[in-house]
Amino acid sequence: MSEQMKSLCNQFLIAMPQMRDPNFDGTVTFICDHNEHGAMGIIINRPLELSLGEILGQLELGGRHIGRPVYDGGPMQMERGFVLHSPQGDWESSLKISEGVSLTTSKDILAAMADEQGPEDNLVALGYAGWGPGQLEQEIAENCWLTCPSNEEILFHTPYSKKFNAAISLLGFDLSQLSDQAGHA
Repeated sequence: MSEQMKSLCNQFLIAMPQMRDPNFDGTVTFICDHNEHGAMGIIINRPLELSLGEILGQLELGGRHIGRPVYDGGPMQMERGFVLHSPQGDWESSLKISEGVSLTTSKDILAAMADEQGPEDNLVALGYAGWGPGQLEQEIAENCWLTCPSNEEILFHTPYSKKFNAAISLLGFDLSQLSDQAGHA
């Protein structure tokens, strides 16, 4: 990561309309880690045709959360589960991202969620989005992404179909006013 580019951890990454990669078209990604080694995030607005209840059932943990969506977190390691959540509980494998958001990859959080003992605010995803060193910075320079500070209301409580527009509204303008041409003033 260049000295000029600060970490985008705890930011939303919003795909620009000209994004041609079908993995990211129309997405909002929550950036969980960003440093000189690259970046990692979870797409938060693309549900899979799979419910949390089905995953809990497959893991033999119960299935009380039948209707809760599971998200396509990104094209990397689609068989691996990730839980973004409010930082409640002590889990085997967690990363504190901010005061209000942690990321856990261990099964113990899913067991607690099945017993209604897990964190109140949570989002479950399979897979993640990843970028190598300098790759995300280059894509931002090429006008592929907008960034803005994340918002827990959007992350945990906004319906997936409204997250993209809600994230754009944090920037204070209408996306249709943007040019698809990169440039410098």
